[in-house]
Amino acid sequence: MTIVQWFIFFLAIQAIHGLGTWKLYIKAGRQAWEAFVPVYNAVILMKIINRPWWWTILLFVPIVNLIMFPVIWVETIRSFGKQTKADTWLAILTLGFYVYYVNYALDVTYVEGRSLKPRTEVGEWVSSILFAVVAATIVHTYFIQPFTIPTSSLEKTLLVGDFLFVSKFHYGARTPKTTVSFPMVHDTIPVAGIKSYTNWPQLPYFRLPGFENIERNDIVVFNWPVDTVPYFRYRGKESYTKPIDKKSNYVKRTVGIPGDSLKIVDGKIHINNQPLQLPERAKPQYSYVVQGKGKGFSLQNLYQTYDITDPVGWYDQTKKQYYFTSLSEETVERFKNHPNVASVERIIDSVGKQDRGTFPNTGKTGWNRDNFGPIYIPEAGKTVSITRESLPFYKRIIETYEGEEMHIDNKITTRGTQVLLNGNPIDSYTFKQNYYFMMGDNRHNSEDSRYWGYVPENHVVGKPVLIWMSWDGNGQGFSNKIRWDRLFTTVGGDGKPVSYFFHFLILLVIVFGINFFWKKKKNKES
Repeated sequence: MTIVQWFIFFLAIQAIHGLGTWKLYIKAGRQAWEAFVPVYNAVILMKIINRPWWWTILLFVPIVNLIMFPVIWVETIRSFGKQTKADTWLAILTLGFYVYYVNYALDVTYVEGRSLKPRTEVGEWVSSILFAVVAATIVHTYFIQPFTIPTSSLEKTLLVGDFLFVSKFHYGARTPKTTVSFPMVHDTIPVAGIKSYTNWPQLPYFRLPGFENIERNDIVVFNWPVDTVPYFRYRGKESYTKPIDKKSNYVKRTVGIPGDSLKIVDGKIHINNQPLQLPERAKPQYSYVVQGKGKGFSLQNLYQTYDITDPVGWYDQTKKQYYFTSLSEETVERFKNHPNVASVERIIDSVGKQDRGTFPNTGKTGWNRDNFGPIYIPEAGKTVSITRESLPFYKRIIETYEGEEMHIDNKITTRGTQVLLNGNPIDSYTFKQNYYFMMGDNRHNSEDSRYWGYVPENHVVGKPVLIWMSWDGNGQGFSNKIRWDRLFTTVGGDGKPVSYFFHFLILLVIVFGINFFWKKKKNKES
């Protein structure tokens, strides 16, 4: 929905509210016109139902308002004496239109100074749970979101089994585009396994101001741009368009920022013709062929001694050559001394060896995962030349990312050597938002921008700031334990990760201690 459509929808809601409550406003000692004035009518309604004025704000917070509307409907009828369970269920099941019946058909009396204490223990529990969900939804949406590392694409920096807190406010919290959704879940309702949202209506994209810009080497959580869209090799049984905020969450390292020229040479990233300087914590990994001496390897020993966590298999069994999916340079140096290792050779896709899976997926670039580019990372406000040759790099940006940003159905076509946008010839294009190039440190075991292209700014979710829990559930069964040294460690920063777990425990003891003595003092006074 566009801003104009949302404004019309907003006015319609105000009219529906006014027509359904104006008599109740009068019975509560207010004026009828007060039921029709946008926002003001909600503030007055809070006074009528004896609730704080700031509840009005919650009515305009997406997802939270879905919880608050039924509460307001029930509170409204109870303020006019309709207290039974039947009244409560009628208000909820009729989506609030039971208020119309109370307004027009019943001779009710306003209950001034109504007690807000739930009449039953169940009612008290329901009230507590509702507002816990509201508070958690606000925190989850605008401040901090929990996130789990499911794959090894950033292995050695972020491990499979790390549980993160992702900050929404560093880069600016993105307000939800999806207005109707099950609270505090992503795209699927747990256990039920069904879609947690509706595609309509959608709010326009808006991001609150942040205090940081995304910089090179930042680890970022974002919505996977090509999720469930029938695009090159990502074709499931059912393909459909997801709202931006319901696309799958990915976490990668930002290796290219807007305006950069990126190139990968023999697996090494170059930005603006200079090698990218990775932070100390980053441990890039590559695939290797290991020539054995005929004795084989113990997977448990590889894990416990060399911290080799990704799969190991045969490369050429007759030659006793093994394929190691991911090894860091540090591990390779130690592993060379293994008694069964004759040699270790990194696998590099040579220059000119075409991988049709790499962006822009034309099969004409001669690019692959190790030799890629150069490629320009689009920057908002900058203009590029559009030709038949450059079009594959920018077609999806123009048609999908910038189209959904501006609520425009862009369509790119070609006619001979001409490129047409919505039927009009173009030879250049000016970008409306920033884009980023994201990659995993696990270079040969990561689905990233090398395969599906740019990450638009409106897909950015947030910045991982803290590992609050880490579970080592090694798939081979060698380890199922808590990684205590990773608890409450920061994700960014230089040097080795530092755990603040004991600081957290001390703080917890202090909080519980203060709470204990405060309660003891209050009990003594009473």
